[in-house]
Amino acid sequence: MTSLLQGRRILALGGSLAVLANGPLADAHVELAGVERLEAISSTACDLVLIDADAWEAPALATAVKALSAARACPPVLLVGENLPAGLVRNLMRLPHSDIVEAPFTPEQLTSAIVALLASTLPAPASASGDSRCWAVTGAVGGAGATTLAVEIATALAARSPKERSVCLIDLNLADGAAAAYLGAQPTMRLADFGPAADRLDAAMLQAFVTPVSKHLDLMAGVRDPAAFDTVSREAVLRVLEVACETYDWVILDMPRHRRAWTLEALSGCDEVLVVSELTVPALIAARSLSDEIEDTLGSGLKPRILLNRLASRVFGPAPSMAEAERALQRKAEAGISSDWEAAAASANLGGPIAQHRPKSKIVKDVRMLVERLTSAPARRDAASARAA
Repeated sequence: MTSLLQGRRILALGGSLAVLANGPLADAHVELAGVERLEAISSTACDLVLIDADAWEAPALATAVKALSAARACPPVLLVGENLPAGLVRNLMRLPHSDIVEAPFTPEQLTSAIVALLASTLPAPASASGDSRCWAVTGAVGGAGATTLAVEIATALAARSPKERSVCLIDLNLADGAAAAYLGAQPTMRLADFGPAADRLDAAMLQAFVTPVSKHLDLMAGVRDPAAFDTVSREAVLRVLEVACETYDWVILDMPRHRRAWTLEALSGCDEVLVVSELTVPALIAARSLSDEIEDTLGSGLKPRILLNRLASRVFGPAPSMAEAERALQRKAEAGISSDWEAAAASANLGGPIAQHRPKSKIVKDVRMLVERLTSAPARRDAASARAA
C-alpha cells in the first residue's frame, strides 16, 4: 500500500465498502456512514469521500452530490459502482476533484484512483529551472557498488544546491532495489498501480511516490516486489522519468544491470551514463563490453564514463593500478573511487549516505571531486547543440 493512504480519513458511503477497510484501505481510517453525511461536509471532516453508487437511490444520491459543489473546501470524491446514471455523473464532474471507478474493479485499480485523487490536492513542488540534468549509474557486474555511488553522487549534488528539493534519486531496480535501505528511508513507489494509465501521472501525483531524505534530496524507490519488472509498464517508468526531469534540477538514476524494455530510452535521455566497475579482470571486461554496447546501440554520441570503484593501495594486496585497469578496459576511466570498507559498511548499517556518517572518508572526497568535474562540463544536450552549430 502506498504511504499516501497512511492515516488518511476516508468517509465510505455504502455498507458494501466495509470490506475495503481490511483490504486496499487498511492503512487509512475508514468511517462508514449514510448519504446524509454529505450535507455541509468539508475537507476538514475527511480527506476523501468514497461512494458506492449502487447502495443508494439515484435521484437522492445525485441531489446530495450536487449539493457538494456548493460546499466550502469540498474533499475529493470517488464514485464506484455498476449503475452510474448520467445525471449523477454530471453532478460529480462539477466537483473540483472527483473520479469514477466502474465495477467490477481490482484492489489495485481502486488504490490507483484514490492515490491519484489524494495527490491531486497536494501542492506541486516548484518546477525545475528548465536546464535539469539526468545522470544514470549502473554496475558492470553485481556488487560493484553502483547503488552506493548513486547515493553518494545524489548527496554531493544536494550539498551543492541552494534550492530545496532540487535533487531526486530514483531507484529503478524495481524488484529489489537497495537505495532506500542504504538511506534508512521508507520506499513508497508502486508504479504497477498505474497500469496503462501512466499518462495521468503529473508533478503533484509524483509526490505520492517521493520519500524526502533531506532538505534538498528526495528519493523514489519501490517496495520489494519480485514481479515488478513484469507488472510495471514501460510507459509508467518513462512517464515518471519525464515528470521527474520537469520537477527537479538533478535526477540520478540507479539503473538495473540487465536491460529492460525501457532501458535504452531512459539512457538516451541522460546527460551522463556512469558505469561502475570493480578492479577485477572479469569486471573490467564487463565494463568495457557494457560501455561499448550502450555507445553503439544508442548511436547518439553519448559515451559512458567508467568509474573504478574500491581503489586500494598495494600494501593491502595485489590490486591493479589505474593504468593497469585502463589497459584492460582499452579506454580511459573517468575516475577512481577509493576503498573505505569501514565507512561504507557503517553508513549502510546506520542508514544514510557516507557523507553524513563519515564525511572525511576518501569515498566522499573522491565522489565530490567527480561531481565537481562533471557539473562543470556542459550538459550533453548543450554539447550536442554546440556541435550542430
